[in-house]
Amino acid sequence: MKPGRSSERAVILAPNGRDATVAEALIREAGYYATVCADFAQLVSEVESGAGIAVIADEAIKGVNLRDLDRWLHNQPVWSDFPIVLLTRQGGGPERNPDAARLRQVFGNVTFLERPFHPTTLISVVGSAVRGRRRQYQTRAILEDLSDSQALLQTALDAGRLGTLELHLPELRLEVSDTTKACFGRGPHDRFTFAELQASIHPDDRVQRQSALDATLTTGVDYNVEYRCVWADRSVHWVETRARIVRGPDGKPKTLVGVSVDITARKTADIERDKLLEQLTSERAALDELTATLEQRVEERTADLTRESAARERAQEQLRQAQKMETIGQLTGGVAHDFNNLLMAVMGNLELLRKRMPDDPRLKRLVDGAMQGAERGASLTQRLLAFARQQDLRAEAVDLGTLVRGMSDLLDRSLGPRITLGFAVPEHLPPARIDANQLELAILNLVINARDAMPDGGAITIRLSEHRVGRGHRLLKAGDYLKVSVIDTGEGMSPETLKKAVEPFFSTKPVGKGTGLGLSMVHGLAEQLGGTLELTSTVGKGTTATLVLPATTAEPAVAEEEQAERHAARSAVILFVDDDPLIAMSTTEMLEDLGHRVIPVNSGRDALDVLRSDEPIDLMMTDHMMPGMTGIELAAQSREVRPTLPILLATGYADLPEGTQLDLPRLAKPYHQDQLRDQLDHLLG
Repeated sequence: MKPGRSSERAVILAPNGRDATVAEALIREAGYYATVCADFAQLVSEVESGAGIAVIADEAIKGVNLRDLDRWLHNQPVWSDFPIVLLTRQGGGPERNPDAARLRQVFGNVTFLERPFHPTTLISVVGSAVRGRRRQYQTRAILEDLSDSQALLQTALDAGRLGTLELHLPELRLEVSDTTKACFGRGPHDRFTFAELQASIHPDDRVQRQSALDATLTTGVDYNVEYRCVWADRSVHWVETRARIVRGPDGKPKTLVGVSVDITARKTADIERDKLLEQLTSERAALDELTATLEQRVEERTADLTRESAARERAQEQLRQAQKMETIGQLTGGVAHDFNNLLMAVMGNLELLRKRMPDDPRLKRLVDGAMQGAERGASLTQRLLAFARQQDLRAEAVDLGTLVRGMSDLLDRSLGPRITLGFAVPEHLPPARIDANQLELAILNLVINARDAMPDGGAITIRLSEHRVGRGHRLLKAGDYLKVSVIDTGEGMSPETLKKAVEPFFSTKPVGKGTGLGLSMVHGLAEQLGGTLELTSTVGKGTTATLVLPATTAEPAVAEEEQAERHAARSAVILFVDDDPLIAMSTTEMLEDLGHRVIPVNSGRDALDVLRSDEPIDLMMTDHMMPGMTGIELAAQSREVRPTLPILLATGYADLPEGTQLDLPRLAKPYHQDQLRDQLDHLLG
């Protein structure tokens, strides 16, 4: 479950001065939600309704009864550790702030931020806290899954009338199920400690039972013992207990885990059998069979508990890896967004400069070189967004065989004379649901990687095949897929290198020869399309990189020929909204160069003021990531003022919020003037 905006927002209580206003502005400018509280009671109410972090000035809680907040923090579920940032003028050390120790005890997860603070420090603390809160929600989902598994196991144990027990070592702290308590004549709500268990054992059985326990704790052998226990009503009952040692990471015994069952009926039958041996021959065979079945069930249940413990360890490791990759993905996506904005300003100004500069070949070469550098930067941001799985894809039905064959000339030119390129493309393959342009870049990337792994020459084969995935696959949904395999005869990779191959910025090439984003980009593209990237390699024999892509029953689209002529678009009045002054300046110039009249504003609220006026407007073009009000929010509110106004969303970030109802045409940053003109021509008719 992905947390909503209310559960990730910052709630702020700073009643004096401008601290609350400044903190709210900084947090919102960083892209997070924030709510300013008027008093401590409202703060507690907002925290209870859902928040990601609380920012509190220390003077706001002096003399205030913290009981309600302390109670809420104390009653948090086990997966939750709500973060609090305390703004103080005394720091967090006990020598300068005597109340620090008390506040740490009350608040728990508290960070002291000494005023005056640097804005970057506040944003860093808030960002880390919100990301930590997201990981807590992920932990909650994993714990819920584990809880479901434990419920199923408990149902099986109840069906077998088996009770569970855990003896924590070395403190000898005992935890037992209700069924195990019943074996010793205790009710579900009765306390039952290890000392009470020891005291309930029949005096004649204590020595042999203690010997079995000592042997298990010292040698690690399985604990398997039958003994009598005396209930509170002085009646005697038989109990069988089987258990195994579970060791911690240091190899030392951590827990004794097992099951108990009441075998009083069986023991009574044994005694009666000795008395009436001749009459109970048939019952003896049935009892022996029951005993064998019981042993098998006990072993199976014990094995289930052991597997459950191993599954928990694997889940925790997967959680740590997911958190690591999520953090890197968010970082790269944010960097790509900011970089796209910078490139937009550079490319826009270069295009205008190239159209208006004097006819000087030297100046033209300089501008062309600068434009090529900017376009390379745009290509790099696409790789970053591909890795972060945030690029804007146009997935549609594509004939993979036609696409791969059509790349043969390009691939031959890229490989050189010492590399032999072959194709293995079966006929009548179903179409794949992909973004053709991005897949071509991915295949080219894989082929170039294969070429670099064969400095002395070799062979590369591109093979297509169908693939069926059933239920229960670790990464893919059940269904039909296509495989695109790039197979080389190069140097291959060691197991250690293969594990790191898709990690961002990892490269075996010399410094300056690669970004380390190639395979990360391919992997991110495959996952964003609903597939995956598989790598196999043997040192000295070569590498196989396989893109697994979803198949589709839709027919591939037939490419339409572009119109030979471009019809001149009418001059329009365009409301342009962007908070970045560099982008606003260059885009305004490009729009005016296309013959349009531009009304530039730098915020969503200013744009709404213009829309509510009598100013004639033919189209609104807006950025998305803006402080205070995003482009999506502006578009939604503008529909209430001018329902039929065409809107063009310009953004350097493809990951729009979930649940967005508006289907707006988008122009990805950085864009050329021709791309801008094409979009405007289409929207303006």
